[in-house]
Amino acid sequence: MSNRKHTLTQFDAELDEVRDQVMLMGRLVESQIRLAMEALKNNDVALMERVIEDDHRVNGMEVSIDEKCVQIIACRQPAANDLRMVMTLIKTITDIERIGDEAKKIARMGKLLSSREHFHSPRYTEIRHAANLVLDMLHQSLDSFARLDISNITHVIRQDKLVDNQFRTALRYLITLMMEDPRTISSALEMLFIAKSVERMGDHAQNMAEYMVYMIKGRNARHISVEEIEREVQQAGLQI
Repeated sequence: MSNRKHTLTQFDAELDEVRDQVMLMGRLVESQIRLAMEALKNNDVALMERVIEDDHRVNGMEVSIDEKCVQIIACRQPAANDLRMVMTLIKTITDIERIGDEAKKIARMGKLLSSREHFHSPRYTEIRHAANLVLDMLHQSLDSFARLDISNITHVIRQDKLVDNQFRTALRYLITLMMEDPRTISSALEMLFIAKSVERMGDHAQNMAEYMVYMIKGRNARHISVEEIEREVQQAGLQI
């Protein structure tokens, strides 16, 4: 009995260590987003290079965490809630890594914009607003993950709709700009790629939030309505 208790304690410690590493990875990606948008705003090529370089760290963290999760499954053979926790960890780091990839794309597009002889940066108010929404979504998802609390999940999911609306507004503006002044086509297309990257980051942050419903309630939230998720959240709150 004593050996079993010791083994369970070790297992919990391993899970806690991996969760801490996921949080570190998430905070690094949050920083990438902020720096990428700041670099774009200030046409700061050095900052763009930093965002691109940081992506190597994010990729390395994903590989390391994934390997530890595989080791846990192989050595501990978790079941039920513990297995859902490990699977959530694996899914979460995939989406965090992809958010980092999109931040890197924003930095690369920013470098292309800044390298033009006749630099013209179209208005990006909607893109900046969408990026702020994504940052909040990512922060809320990571916070839910840290606290194992799904009370704010539907807020994150609804914010993704706002991000999508901002993307569509930016798309309409950029198309109009290109039609009115063909000289802006190259710059506008690069801004469009940036807007799409922000929109994709929102999708990944939403995925992370939905994984939490799976982990805590055992329900796949990707194919049910927000209202159904709200009912799951309320039931979880009652059980707590």
